[in-house]
Amino acid sequence: MSEPQTRKAGTAGATETAETLAFAESPVQLLNILEWASATETECAVVVLPPRDPTTRGQLRRMARLARDSGHQVRWQEARGGAGAPPRTLAALAGPLRRARRLVVGDPFSRYLQLLLSLSRPRDIVVVDDGTATMEFVSQLANGERLVRWHRPSSRGAAGLLFAPVARRAVHRLSPAPGRVVEIFTAMPVRPMEGITVTENAFPWTRHYFGKPRVTEGADLVGTSLVETGVLREDRYLAAVGDLAREHHVTRYWAHRRESAEKLRRLADETGVEVIRPDLPLELVARRGPIGGTILSFPSTVVHTLPRVLADTEVRVLVCDLAEGWFTDRVTARASGFLSAVTTTARGTHGLVSLPAPQQT
Repeated sequence: MSEPQTRKAGTAGATETAETLAFAESPVQLLNILEWASATETECAVVVLPPRDPTTRGQLRRMARLARDSGHQVRWQEARGGAGAPPRTLAALAGPLRRARRLVVGDPFSRYLQLLLSLSRPRDIVVVDDGTATMEFVSQLANGERLVRWHRPSSRGAAGLLFAPVARRAVHRLSPAPGRVVEIFTAMPVRPMEGITVTENAFPWTRHYFGKPRVTEGADLVGTSLVETGVLREDRYLAAVGDLAREHHVTRYWAHRRESAEKLRRLADETGVEVIRPDLPLELVARRGPIGGTILSFPSTVVHTLPRVLADTEVRVLVCDLAEGWFTDRVTARASGFLSAVTTTARGTHGLVSLPAPQQT
């Protein structure tokens, strides 16, 4: 399928002169850009920087259509399509970056985004959620640490050392300073930081756009990419899904966009549940319905977002604990502690019930 034709009449000019320039590399980022724009009644020029993963690209195509339908200009910029793509992207965006008064960004850990930030001098910065990583971002920024994703080792390689000056400039842009307003627009529990405004995202745009969902009997299980990121052992994860499916009468498994096709085939064969690859972020899929009356999830973004998205329904969201024996050898204490914090804060913030990890032999 060809990419969406987002350069409608006037789109390029609007991007060049936009006061508010937003960057989205994932469907969830674009969703939260729409939520922020709706809450602030702001019209954005959105630049989509799609990855190579076809599932993510498909969701981004659909989110781009929603963004255009909501009155925003959308520019689809192939930033990763071969050796010549990055220079072309930087050249195309250099002017809009210099002129934008406000930048809205979703993944401060992204090296591509850090490079773009280092080329800009915005007066205002808004960071919208790209998942639970927002929690780690605010903590690292407050402590003056390097921005490192929670599931990756903190050691520096040669590439990291070469990129370090760019990363430092990006962190400077993301930090509060005289004449610069920094806002975190989030559904995650974050520690307040002096000089940064934290605005709660309760997903009113999503609830209004889709209305109330139809709720069905039975349970749905939300998939995770913790196997693909090297955090969990695949056999242990599949066994846990099977145990939860039998105990809670799970009929559908909502796959994460990064889950591998091979793992999902194994999961369907071994557990008997129906595996569904959502065409939109799960927050929108849940609101569109139909959705199970009970939703089970391992520690992930949705244990904080779905309680907000479905607050006016009777759907129960349960968070499933992880057992130490499920982790791979590469997992650090920092990573396991972060996942534990995701569960603990979901219980405290939303009153979610926590399910003990299935006992495996």
